[in-house]
Amino acid sequence: MTTTIGFIGLGMMGRPMVENLASRDGLAVIAFDRAPAALEALTSLPSYGNALSTSTRLEDLAGCDVVITMLPNSAITSRVIEGADDEPGLVRILRRGSTIIDMGSSDPTETIRLAPVLAAAGIGFVDAPVSGAVAKARAGTLAIMAGTDEATFARIEPILARMGATLIRTGAIGSAHAMKALNNYVYAAGLLAVSEALAIAERMELDPGIFADVLNASSGRNVASETKLKQFIIPRDFAGGFALALQAKDIATAAKLQGVTGVDGRLLRLCDSIWKEAVDEAEPGADNTSIYRHVARRTAATRS
Repeated sequence: MTTTIGFIGLGMMGRPMVENLASRDGLAVIAFDRAPAALEALTSLPSYGNALSTSTRLEDLAGCDVVITMLPNSAITSRVIEGADDEPGLVRILRRGSTIIDMGSSDPTETIRLAPVLAAAGIGFVDAPVSGAVAKARAGTLAIMAGTDEATFARIEPILARMGATLIRTGAIGSAHAMKALNNYVYAAGLLAVSEALAIAERMELDPGIFADVLNASSGRNVASETKLKQFIIPRDFAGGFALALQAKDIATAAKLQGVTGVDGRLLRLCDSIWKEAVDEAEPGADNTSIYRHVARRTAATRS
């Protein structure tokens, strides 16, 4: 029996995820977007017209067994689920027994709030954010965290496996979004540290390429030093594939968890503040690797 999947959110991550879902037998995928141009980009895929179809009407997802959301933030996700401006949301459109999987980097407190709303309508809810950026989305090798019970995880695991190589059940609803936010904070702190260290090394007229080699062969090694430094920061390409503003949003989500838990995260607060400053001064759509530009600008301002 074919499972029908609705997919909402055709950004840089969403499109390759849709392509992987629709690339093999067993799933029928309906990609949804209000903008026809976003859907038009899917018409060149081999699966289009076969396993893959598109729609600009949310109501066309009514018969889906599973709906995946891959949206920029919780506010947008909640509007799609609950409805807004007299338009019905998924909670009124989907049939009982269906499941929504939120694969965006949402606020875990909002995820926890939505769960009983959907449960009352007989709709399951799973938070399943991803890690790995666009390259792994294309390859279908994302790391996917899932906040759900064992039975639901077993049921959706074959769907997640089309998009990810590492699948981790994190616990109850909201746990995956919380872990993703905390993970992205740790990554962002490392990217900021790499950028500051590079700026100092360059001021000392040290060879940046050799400095990158030293980091990656030593205890300072991290994902940012391995996948961003030589690739995007040193050559000043700043095209790593993840938006600066989205990175700052994830850090802000992690910072919000301090209030929920009572933990005094001083480094987290500092990192949150610096990334917000970087977003405020950056051009729209700036990549997260351009945090180095913020460091460089701050350095120039201090020296002037």
